[in-house]
Amino acid sequence: MNAGAKDQNMSFASAGTCLWRQRSRLRIFAAVAAACLVASCRRAGVLDPQGPVASAERLILFNATAIMLVVVVPVIVLTLAFAWWYRASNKRAVYRPDWSYSGAIELVVWSIPAMVVILLAGVAWTGSHLLDPARELQSEVKPIRIEVVSLDWKWLFIYPDLELASVNDLVVPSGTPIRFRLTSATVMNSFFVPQLGSQIYTMPGMTTRLNLLAERPGDYPGMSANFSGDGFSDMRFLVHVVTASEFSSWRARATGAGAVLNADAYAQLAGTSGNQMQTYGTVDPQLFDRIVQQNAVAEPNAPPPKEH
Repeated sequence: MNAGAKDQNMSFASAGTCLWRQRSRLRIFAAVAAACLVASCRRAGVLDPQGPVASAERLILFNATAIMLVVVVPVIVLTLAFAWWYRASNKRAVYRPDWSYSGAIELVVWSIPAMVVILLAGVAWTGSHLLDPARELQSEVKPIRIEVVSLDWKWLFIYPDLELASVNDLVVPSGTPIRFRLTSATVMNSFFVPQLGSQIYTMPGMTTRLNLLAERPGDYPGMSANFSGDGFSDMRFLVHVVTASEFSSWRARATGAGAVLNADAYAQLAGTSGNQMQTYGTVDPQLFDRIVQQNAVAEPNAPPPKEH
């Protein structure tokens, strides 16, 4: 009798130990999952907008997801409900092999997807017009113009009004609209700063336009979102959003850098590969247009350059 009680107590203790281990594992798993979620939120990019364009794009993403969940959630619920109701042990479930049509069910089956498509089309239509990359952002602050050239495999940023340029390092003041003109000196590429919004393509012999705004200071990563060769994965840059006074200080330092970006310096820059950072204190004001023209006439029968 005592031996049996002892064995039973040991069984209870063993079961309690197993239960404690399982709970500990669940706690560890929950902590790891929470840490991953926090880390993903911090590096979310498009889900962590820092400007009006990215905020509007995130709202479209949330709206589209909510609209689609109107179909997804009921389908999941009904799948589980049907599996539970028509289980083998449920004698109340009636099998009707001759049943083939229901007008009410047909109405629901077709009307809900039709409404979802109409709503998604409306969201896409209004969003594509309101967030047109070429549409200038309304602001009382004077915008800053920046010309962007994608090279192998780096980014050249030219400030035509300031006669400055930088490679893989973009500095802009916060709260100031940014008007980009973009082109490619080699192959087609894609300019994208996830936290500011709206990726746009760069194409040789053509120029595209993009308008963005950063609401608060910070460092926001940018990237190439289009495969363009072996160095594509390293074709990244940083957008340094600073205050107006810090931007003035950076401008003064860049102007005193001494490096000149003319035709010869550009040819040397274009001939090197890599993701080095460099600043030029003086820039040929016609350099960007010459890059566009040179790529436009690279082919004998190429049409004149276009701007989109």
